[in-house]
Amino acid sequence: MAKEKRRGAFTRRQPEQAATPPEAVVPDHAPGQSAAEPPSDPPAPAGPPAPAEPPAPAEPAAPAEPAAPAEPPRAPTLGLRRPASAPRPAASATTSAGQPPVVPEPEPAAAPDATATQQAPPTGQPGQPEQPEQPEQPEAPSEAPKAAPTAPSYAAEPAPAAPGGQDDPRTQTRTGRIPVRDLFPVIPGSPHPAKAVVGEVVAFSATVFREGHDQIGATLVLTAPSGAVHRERMALVAPGTDRYSALAAIDEQGMWSWHVEGWSDDWGTWMHDAEIKIGAGIDVEVMLELGALLLERSIEQASGPASLADVAAVLRDADRSPESRWHAASSPDVDAAVRAHPPRALVSTSEDVPLRVERSRALVGSWYEFFPRSEGAQRTEDGWISGSFRTAQARIPGVAAMGFDVLYLPPIHPIGEVNRKGPNNTLTPAPGDPGSPWAIGSHLGGHDAIHPDLGTIDDLRDFVAEAGRHGIEVALDFAMQCAPDHPWVTEHPEWFTHLPDGTIAFAENPPKKYQDIYPVNFDQDPAGICAETVRLLEQWIDCGVRIFRVDNPHTKPVWYWEWVIREITDRHPDVMFHAEAFTRPAMMQTLAQVGFQQSVTYYAWRNSKEELAEYLAEVSGEQAAWFRPNFWTNTPDILTEFLQFGGVPAYKIRAAIAATAVPSWAVYAGYELIEDVARPGSEENVDNEKYEYKDRDWDRAERLGTSIAPYLTRLNRIRREHPALQQLRNLTVHWSDDDAVLVYSKHLDGRFTPSGETDTILVVANVDPHSVRQTMVHLDLAALGLAPGSTFEVHDLVTDQVWQWGDDAFVRLDAFVEPVHILHVRHP
Repeated sequence: MAKEKRRGAFTRRQPEQAATPPEAVVPDHAPGQSAAEPPSDPPAPAGPPAPAEPPAPAEPAAPAEPAAPAEPPRAPTLGLRRPASAPRPAASATTSAGQPPVVPEPEPAAAPDATATQQAPPTGQPGQPEQPEQPEQPEAPSEAPKAAPTAPSYAAEPAPAAPGGQDDPRTQTRTGRIPVRDLFPVIPGSPHPAKAVVGEVVAFSATVFREGHDQIGATLVLTAPSGAVHRERMALVAPGTDRYSALAAIDEQGMWSWHVEGWSDDWGTWMHDAEIKIGAGIDVEVMLELGALLLERSIEQASGPASLADVAAVLRDADRSPESRWHAASSPDVDAAVRAHPPRALVSTSEDVPLRVERSRALVGSWYEFFPRSEGAQRTEDGWISGSFRTAQARIPGVAAMGFDVLYLPPIHPIGEVNRKGPNNTLTPAPGDPGSPWAIGSHLGGHDAIHPDLGTIDDLRDFVAEAGRHGIEVALDFAMQCAPDHPWVTEHPEWFTHLPDGTIAFAENPPKKYQDIYPVNFDQDPAGICAETVRLLEQWIDCGVRIFRVDNPHTKPVWYWEWVIREITDRHPDVMFHAEAFTRPAMMQTLAQVGFQQSVTYYAWRNSKEELAEYLAEVSGEQAAWFRPNFWTNTPDILTEFLQFGGVPAYKIRAAIAATAVPSWAVYAGYELIEDVARPGSEENVDNEKYEYKDRDWDRAERLGTSIAPYLTRLNRIRREHPALQQLRNLTVHWSDDDAVLVYSKHLDGRFTPSGETDTILVVANVDPHSVRQTMVHLDLAALGLAPGSTFEVHDLVTDQVWQWGDDAFVRLDAFVEPVHILHVRHP
């Protein structure tokens, strides 16, 4: 149960920044080679004709196979953030994964036509495009037309095909006509897909750009496991960044794929150019005709409304003034209609990117931990009588009444008798001392047995069913370690490390020693150990368990967890694994990437305003694409100094932040009773429940008013009623003038809420449990879905008070009364 309390090696999340596109590189040319010819890598088609001697009209030879795509650059050590200026290693734009882009074959120039488009014709294999048919020559006009100025690029016809059927060099490159790069979410440097859950709102982004000044657009295309396709227009994050983003709600479990289409925004370019030219009287009729053609393309290509044809007719109506024709096309209604059905050209598609989507419990949950042996335990003259699954059922309604929906049980197996620990981790247990549940196994059985004091397999099934009737899922502890008298020690001695003196090495984390635990050596008979692991998990899944809290996974090889989790979740997609890995960032991040659906965090040791602001930005930032945090306020192993010396205010502060900052939070039984006395010199409760029974009188504490169970109940009710709190990636940290007042918000647009109403929660917390603080807070109203300078009402969901706020507001927080405002923003 060793814990490593380390500061995370991450940086504060910054607003999304564009990755710097690579500089253009001019290829070296052989003497006499034109710069317009394709570079030598990938190879050009065999036997290209010399420029001075056009080839005979013969069938061109097939080109050499293009080189395989280059592997994305490796990121720094997982868990460390790259510099903000560095591009994300992600997809490059191609027309299909791993293939060169198929670029439209040039066609001979033709006279402008009202239905002209820049759609790509069908193409064959790269290097062998279909040859276009020769168009009919237009009839000569009866009168010579007036000379017209050169048309802008978005209206120009494609260039003629290369002479003699030469292959188009554009088909021999890996870059699309509109480059689409640096897609996110992905896991940098990892072969594993990014993750989301059903109901989660995810921001998808990419860097999209082109040569010159013509405007471009980007479209997110999502394909669900069922085959349903969702399309979402992406918006430019900030001018000059070339970074486009779109939000999408994920509504189906399974493996999704997504890509981004970059395209020439001909309508946007026309709107920009026409406003300038028509206003200046330059090329007026040409610009109006181009606008009419684009409106017709919107109808024909993008299912635009038929009413756009009337607007096109107005643009061609020479009896009207140019200004009135321009105003008809540039009205907000027309502009919105065309932008909703844009006439796209030069469409370039990125490669497909996978996204693993799991059930919502992998992200959202309120966890409560108790030891079933303590629930219903009785002290008698002859010692303790253990609680059981049957007696522990009586506590389930109380847990449900507080709003918790996951009930976590420490190991339920027989406990070793050899080297059993006594009270407060002593080596001298007395008769009747129950020992630590994490010292698994004895002559009574191992990981597939239930401690006889707790009951039978059928009793466990009944307990799981009773919890389910109260809306609670049961999470079982899964600890791959053994007591010295575990059956495995004699049945599978090869699964352990043997010392030169013939003894088996027990667990150590110097200077700590765990004489009651033997660690498994996973490099000896890995196939046998993995098969046994799957057998054990299947047994508990058969009892109705779908959540496993894994003890110390960071002390086992990563490959083992990757294999086990994949094997189990392929059979049972609803099963999830929670990593109790208080360790270094690289290991925590990698465990999440290879399959763990959820993880403990460093939250318990982030206490100051600065530490919390940085950590909240970190866990809700880019790593949210694979790492799902659960904020535990305390555990049997963790009673921080903040809680030891902060009293009731400290317990309220830590619970309020945990419950509102991330979608999953957890408490260990006794938190509501303010059990704050530590064993001297440690961060553990004195008389720790790991080594003995606990008799708690929950009802008496509530009658005396010494329990904060009502406060925890209110927090969980707020969480259920506000969907913004059930999201992870929507957190924004704001500023206050006091170094002990933390301010953050969570905002969810009405497009993604069940009611259709925007939901915004603003939290202002005094993180000093010993003082009264008053200060000014300064809000980024755009992050709240409000315009700068707006005034609005905030409703305190704890005290039921209402205030009028704006960009800046005054707060006074008395830690001894209510240390935290949880404010619902009432949108005007």
